[in-house]
Amino acid sequence: MSRSGTLRCDNAVRTLERMSMRPTLVAIALLLLAIAIVSPHGPSSKGPYHADIARTPGVLNPDVTQANIDSTICVTGWTKTIRPPTSYTNALKRKQMREYGVGGSLSDYQEDHLISLELGGHPTDPRNLWPEPYPRASQVDMIENDLNRQVCDGSLTLAEAQVRESALKHGQG
Repeated sequence: MSRSGTLRCDNAVRTLERMSMRPTLVAIALLLLAIAIVSPHGPSSKGPYHADIARTPGVLNPDVTQANIDSTICVTGWTKTIRPPTSYTNALKRKQMREYGVGGSLSDYQEDHLISLELGGHPTDPRNLWPEPYPRASQVDMIENDLNRQVCDGSLTLAEAQVRESALKHGQG
């Protein structure tokens, strides 16, 4: 076979190889599109989803310890004295909604403390706050209150309650 014939044959083989890749690439593109459409973190998602351990690991308030719970988290109304203003949490919620890739309006979410204020969570550190979707946010509030009751009645340590709350929000939302 002549050199030009060999080159034509090589070109034909390369063309066939490219053509056989086309269906594979189309299949991959369709699969990625399907994943993007059904992904719970898509831009129009309102949840449910859980807190991201990297974005929202949870941060403790250094002013709350097991030794001082009777003068901090176990005092009725104490959390009101440290709760950040809505102007701060709404601005942070807007930013974090973009970071989490969730859509909807601000009112679809509660800017929630991963470790709640009533369990010694840091009030303003962004690593302790995340946009938790309603109605899950309301359901979790009841669990937080129950954990606080258990800490204050001595049936659970503060550290145990914090671990439970973190596991709940990182695992179930």
